[in-house]
Amino acid sequence: MKRGDIYEISWKGEIQFIIVVSEVDEEGEVLVNFIDQEANINDLTLKDIKTDKSYPFNSERLERKLGEIELVLLEQVLREQILLQTKNHYQVKHQLTKKNFKIGDRINYAGRVFDENELINLVDSSLDFWLTSGEYTDEFEHKLGKFLNIRYCTVTNSGSSANMLAFMALTSPKLGDKRIFKGDEVITVAASFPTTVAPIIQYGAVPVFVDIDLETYNIKINLLEAAISKKTKAVMIAHTLGNPFNLKAVKDFCDKYNLWLIEDNCDALGSQYLVDGEWKYTGTIGHIGTSSFYPPHHITMGEGGAVYTNNALLNRIVRSLRDWGRDCWCLSGCDNTCMKRFSQKFGELPKGYDHKYIYSHFGYNLKITDMQAAVGCAQLEKIESFKKIRNENWKRLYNGLKRYEQFFYMPCATKFSDPSWFGFLLTIREETPFSREDIVNFLESKRIQTRMLFAGNLIKQPCFDEMRKSQEGYRVVGDLTNTDYVLTNTFWLGVYPGLDNEMIDYIIEQIHNFCLSSTSIIN
Repeated sequence: MKRGDIYEISWKGEIQFIIVVSEVDEEGEVLVNFIDQEANINDLTLKDIKTDKSYPFNSERLERKLGEIELVLLEQVLREQILLQTKNHYQVKHQLTKKNFKIGDRINYAGRVFDENELINLVDSSLDFWLTSGEYTDEFEHKLGKFLNIRYCTVTNSGSSANMLAFMALTSPKLGDKRIFKGDEVITVAASFPTTVAPIIQYGAVPVFVDIDLETYNIKINLLEAAISKKTKAVMIAHTLGNPFNLKAVKDFCDKYNLWLIEDNCDALGSQYLVDGEWKYTGTIGHIGTSSFYPPHHITMGEGGAVYTNNALLNRIVRSLRDWGRDCWCLSGCDNTCMKRFSQKFGELPKGYDHKYIYSHFGYNLKITDMQAAVGCAQLEKIESFKKIRNENWKRLYNGLKRYEQFFYMPCATKFSDPSWFGFLLTIREETPFSREDIVNFLESKRIQTRMLFAGNLIKQPCFDEMRKSQEGYRVVGDLTNTDYVLTNTFWLGVYPGLDNEMIDYIIEQIHNFCLSSTSIIN
């Protein structure tokens, strides 16, 4: 007796067919699953087998063997059982233990939001033990590209790696005179996350910093012309906390001077901007866009990121850089897609050298695992609902805190944009009788998480100490007055889908209490 054997038994006075799904244990029992009574025993499929529950049977009672199924079908049966138990485990571990918010519970600024589908995908992928990129990766790239309405999408191991790939793609010799050379300049902002700027510096190009405004926390458009020079090759900036920068003005500027535009879309997946009467997703309007799937972001796969573009050449360069710098574009496990594997000449290598080992760039290995992509595929199904909840939470905070405009600069969506908000920014006004530290410490004491606007002013961070002392390696246009103001006066609150109305109202209530206790101005 073995797994996959089919038997006829008498069950509750009726003849039934069963399939053995386990080996005989020490007590002589096996686990069996029932087969649909109307099924053709000689041509069984997965839908004919009831995988929802297995029953223990004494092996000696299984007398009349009718046949056996193929191992492929047996594997499918066992997989279905495992995935059903995964769903049950989710309900016990994550759903039934979930508690309603009560005062004193921590309110996080962000976090992963998932259901049984992420776990089912994750376990399903693990059963194949395909530990690198595979079918789920291909599915994720296809579905994300379809969602964004963009031709090419490449997933990578983080949003920071995505930014590096996006920038390094523009340094490729394959771009000729349009490539970015060492010493060329890239316009950006200092009120940003470090890895938006890090690739520029690491390559040896020069970031040119301009100030931001205090309404949208995005680049001041009127400073772009002052920032241009003969060495300018690109603009690389992020959509701050989901709020798109003025894409029309920036894109027009880049078109005017024939510059590359990289949209760091890591905090803005799902945000849209109106271009020539058509709503387009941020990250798809410039030459290259990037995303991050770290847990606080709009969707997550734990670690992960993506680079996307409509440019076929840029896509091929990105793929090459992500995959060790190779020239070959065969999928993993495939050979000779180009049908010229042993007949081409490259560099000073002998003619016919294996194309799978030709390297056209100094690349990396920045791929994800298929298990990560499996989680991402389930998360993609929720992206629209996540955006809806984020924006509802943002609006609830805005309406609840608008009465305190005398103390705070309130956040404002960029004109012609539909943000997918990542957080709710507040900046203390000059005449306010309390500091950022006062209110942040108060909120944290109430177990409400807060965050700064990332680096604040990146130039003042320790990583810039040597460059700042030498005054080399970067350039500042005008002053960074608003950037410095944000550095000392700005913080933000969460709006992620894990927050419910009760939590949002508690945040509003605590800010109200703080303002009342801090000033007698409020009536």
